[in-house]
Amino acid sequence: MAQAPSLASLGLAEARAGLLKKEFSARELAEACLDRVSETEPLISACLHVFRDEALREASLLDAAGPKAERILWGLPVTVKDVYLARGAPTTAGSRMLKGYVSGYEAEVVTRLRRAGAVLCAKTNLDEYAMGSSTEFSAFRPTRNPWDLSRVPGGSSGGAAAGISARQAPGAFGTDTGGSIRQPAALCGCVGLKPSYGRVSRYGIVAYGSSLDQAGPLARSVSDCGLLLAAVAGPDGKDSTSSRIPPEDYASLSPPEPGRLRFALPRELWEARFDPETEKVLRAALRLLEGAGASLEAVPMPALRFSVAAYYVLAAAEASTNLARYDGVRYGYRAPEKSDLLGLYRGSRTAGLGREARRRILLGTFALSSGYYDAYFRKAAQVRRLIHDAFSGVYKGFDFILAPVSSVPAWPLGSFTDDPLTQYQLDMMTLPLNLHGGPGLSLPAGLGGDGLPVGIQILGPAFREKPLLEAGLLLEGLFPRLPEPPLKAL
Repeated sequence: MAQAPSLASLGLAEARAGLLKKEFSARELAEACLDRVSETEPLISACLHVFRDEALREASLLDAAGPKAERILWGLPVTVKDVYLARGAPTTAGSRMLKGYVSGYEAEVVTRLRRAGAVLCAKTNLDEYAMGSSTEFSAFRPTRNPWDLSRVPGGSSGGAAAGISARQAPGAFGTDTGGSIRQPAALCGCVGLKPSYGRVSRYGIVAYGSSLDQAGPLARSVSDCGLLLAAVAGPDGKDSTSSRIPPEDYASLSPPEPGRLRFALPRELWEARFDPETEKVLRAALRLLEGAGASLEAVPMPALRFSVAAYYVLAAAEASTNLARYDGVRYGYRAPEKSDLLGLYRGSRTAGLGREARRRILLGTFALSSGYYDAYFRKAAQVRRLIHDAFSGVYKGFDFILAPVSSVPAWPLGSFTDDPLTQYQLDMMTLPLNLHGGPGLSLPAGLGGDGLPVGIQILGPAFREKPLLEAGLLLEGLFPRLPEPPLKAL
């Protein structure tokens, strides 16, 4: 039998092969990952809830029944962001408002993961209600980047990305509303996939921006992201926004011939101001791809310049509506000893919600208010349509769009917590895709001179995840493979 300490470093495909050959058991694999969680959590704080006893019990039951190759994730440990409901387990969405809440039902993604044989080990940390880009706005504690513990892991799925990078689990699920899978994947040196809007059910996921939120996987390789997507993709009658377009076979991928691919490079993103080391890695990645025979062409997409403004109007407006349910009456935190209903609302929401969540609620409420709706919300929706049309126009002449994920590497903790506008501007590379609705894949392009990961993203037409993943396989083979993060101490 393989030694347990080495098992936590296996990717999903490697671990699956070993389980099916009975080189090690599902319990041994789960135990190795959970031991790694215990070892690394004091350093990175990636998890909000760890299900050690439940995971080991589930893994033992799987072992007793024997390996099942038809269950694509049989015996494989996974984590989910703490916006996914799981029956009988706590869900906080990173907020004091939901502290102590235990769900009586579960997200469709979690149900499908269990059906596929996955072992749920933990729920991961996030910016409160997925509103943030650094996982510093969790109500409980910030998550730290395994590559440098003084820096952020990105967000809002920072706990998921940090956990993958630190070898706590080989697979994770996050959500991407404005880049919340792709950006932390880039800053933590792993792979993250935002599927097309509607490709994966949102049922049972705590909502932030309902027309923008999308569930998706993070892993340490492109093919592993394909395995995770294969387990959960497809229509769901419980989600009215779920697409009926049948999923493809994401578990069987082959890289395309590079000479047959045409990539568009949006000028508005590639001509932005970059950290010099980040730009050096990105330009080297483009040279590698071009040297392999792929066609790269700069294209204007002027509508992208308005992405940040449009996104923060639309997302905040939807957040204002979605978070109205947290009123201290039906569930969640309730302020004590309030004599009137308005006082109850005000007291519960002020104490239960953090400042970033309150900020976005106020912005959204203002944008939706009488006299301002046309000036802000309606105009932002019109800009969204222009951005959608810009993507569609580019895909008529190109296979994919290639773009940076972030203009800077992971930044020191606390750099922008009092400067929200600067932090919002850092999302300019990822927001446009959510406004379009298509899929995007972030993967490591290399390490900068400071030893921090730099990511690049491939964006594709809606519901074309398989060609996108296959293009990702090509890039993954060309780019340098990252070592394990050093977990550098403070």
